[in-house]
This record gives sequence, structure tokens and C-alpha cells, in this order.
Amino acid sequence: MKDIDVANRRVLVRVDYNVPIEGGEITDDTRITASLETINYLLEQGAAVILMSHLGRPKGKVDESLRLDVVARRLESLIGRPVKKIDTCVGEEARRAASSLRPGEVLMLENVRFEPGEEENAPELARAFAELGEVFVNDAFGAAHRAHASTEGVARYLPAVAGLLLARELRFLGSALEDPERPFVAILGGAKVKDKIGVIRNLLPKVDTLVIGGGMGYTFLKAKGYEIGKSLLDAEHVGLAGELLAENGDKIVIPVDVVVADDFRPDANRRVVDADKIPADWEGMDIGPKTRERIAEIVRGAKTVVWNGPMGVFEMPAFAEGTNAVARALAESDAVTIVGGGDSAAAVQQAGFAAKMTHISTGGGASLEFLEGKALPGVEALLDR
Repeated sequence: MKDIDVANRRVLVRVDYNVPIEGGEITDDTRITASLETINYLLEQGAAVILMSHLGRPKGKVDESLRLDVVARRLESLIGRPVKKIDTCVGEEARRAASSLRPGEVLMLENVRFEPGEEENAPELARAFAELGEVFVNDAFGAAHRAHASTEGVARYLPAVAGLLLARELRFLGSALEDPERPFVAILGGAKVKDKIGVIRNLLPKVDTLVIGGGMGYTFLKAKGYEIGKSLLDAEHVGLAGELLAENGDKIVIPVDVVVADDFRPDANRRVVDADKIPADWEGMDIGPKTRERIAEIVRGAKTVVWNGPMGVFEMPAFAEGTNAVARALAESDAVTIVGGGDSAAAVQQAGFAAKMTHISTGGGASLEFLEGKALPGVEALLDR
């Protein structure tokens, strides 16, 4: 974005304002604040800024609860200048609003997913978006893995460049994968092995240590022949987990103890057991204290750490300590610490360690696909420097 002249030009910016809203109020504005650097830079350079985003999954129909008015109000308070919001994102009203916009002014379009052609990447919709601006800036890393009209399609009709947030995401995640300072440690959690197969396969040749926790840890324990009781199991991938352990046993670290419960409830009876001694009628809910300490020790010796996925059912306070312990270990380390989006980002925020991380990704699915080594359509469509 800084490589082009934007003064006195209408700049169409794809942001990711897919924020959580409860009772008409935004409960976490991280994605809005993450976009401020890009917006403020463009305004300082004398651009007229036109913002477009999705919110939720309205599936091509207008959903009153998913309008972007509350987002526009929050942005207005953050940038300290008016944000004009219109109730459409294409058509005559949008063209009129965009063409009358002056340098230093901000216009927010309505939820792009109200348009049926958005998720189909319809060329006519992409062209309609392109008519509104003279330059396209993609700053929505969280949507960069989607080939939609507002991310990939519009880039075919306007000079298209990366926003500052998107560039930062690519820089941190890219340097971790391509040229990390070593030792390089990856910590993966989450529910199922199948969701992370691509990530595991892509990371194993690159990392010095791969730590596996969360729900998918029990599939690896099962692969070792352990009783896992009622714990989450990805039965289809037990064989694969066994192969990965056999081929990369020196690199892969799995739980040595776990917190088990007699029911999937916050107030269930719980206790700590060794990983090979889970009772048949109990289920694993979190990594145990010995595993937490082992991970902390690995992190203390690392120079680069990438973390994606919680270590347990962190939404329940009784089973959040493993995830919190990993967040604490990263916060106290001297390593470059990169936290994948989604649940990991939420966990770090919840534990109060966000400010201590080198980089927290704003994209859950996008950061996962990037770690898998997949090309992101919203990035591929941009001009090469």
C-alpha cells in the first residue's frame, strides 16, 4: 500500500469487521482496532476511504441483525471523525456516495454478504465493487483464504495492493515458516486431527519441536495404545497419528498427564491422571500440570513459537489452566511468539497476555491455511511489488 500514490484518490478497502455482537453491542473490537493503522495512513495521505466488510453468514440475503451500523459507530469513535454508512454496497446509491466522497472522508458500505454473488465470486458483483474506487486495498487477512467478489474478484478490475495489517500478517507468519530463528517450536491444539493434518504435515519438516494438545491429543494417545475413555477421538485418523509418531517421534511432544472429568460439565468431578491411565468412563478435558511444565520448558528454550489451538476446554474455567499456562509461557519467553487466530487469540486475550505476544493473527481459518502452505486467493490476486 505504501508503494503507491493514494492522494486525492478513492481507495476501496476490504477490511475484516466480522466482530462478535451481543444485544446490539460489539463485545470484542480487536479486528476494528487492527485496521486503524491502514485507515489512518490512507486518510493522512489524502485518500477518500471506502470500507467494505462482511459480518456473519447472511447467505446472500439481508439480515437486519447483521447490518454494519454498530461497527460504523465504533469505528467513528476510534478514528475521531465521521463515518458515513449506507444501507447498500453496490448500485446507484453506492456509486453516488462513493463519487461524492472527498479526500479525508470515510464511507462504510453495507455487509457484502447480503449480496448473493459475494461468496460465488460473481464477476458482475466484483465489477460493481470496482466501480466505487480507483485503487483496491485488501487488509482483511481473516477473509484472504476466501475467493469472494470483495476479496479476490475485485482485484481483477482495480490496481490491488496489501494493507498494512495484511502485510504484517504475511511478514510474521511467512518468516516463521521460511526463515525462523531456531529453535522453532509449534504448539497445536484444537478438536480434531483431520482439521490440522495439512498444518502438521507442512510444519513437521520445518520445526524443531511440535507440541500436540487439546482434543486431538487423545487421538495420538490412542495411537500409542492408551485407554482414552470418553475423550474426543478422531477414529478415522488414529492410524495416521501412529505413523506420524513413528516417523517423527523425536520431534512430536504429546501430553504425559491430563485433567479428566466424569462429565462434560463445568462443575463435573475432575482429577489429574497420567496420560496412559484415563478411566474408561471419564474424559480428558485439559492437559495436566506435568505437561504444562514440559511445554513451558520447551518454550523457554525456543527462539520462535507458533501457537494455534487451545489445550483443553478453555471455555470452562475449570479446564482452562492448560491453555492459560501455554499463554503464560509464551508471554514470559524471549522468543518471537506468533498466535494463530480464532480460539488461541481469544484465549490469550482472556488470560490477559495479549500485549506480551509478538503477533496475534486476526485470521483463524486464514492463518491455518497459511500454516498449511496453501496459497490464499485474496493475497495471490494482489499486484507483485
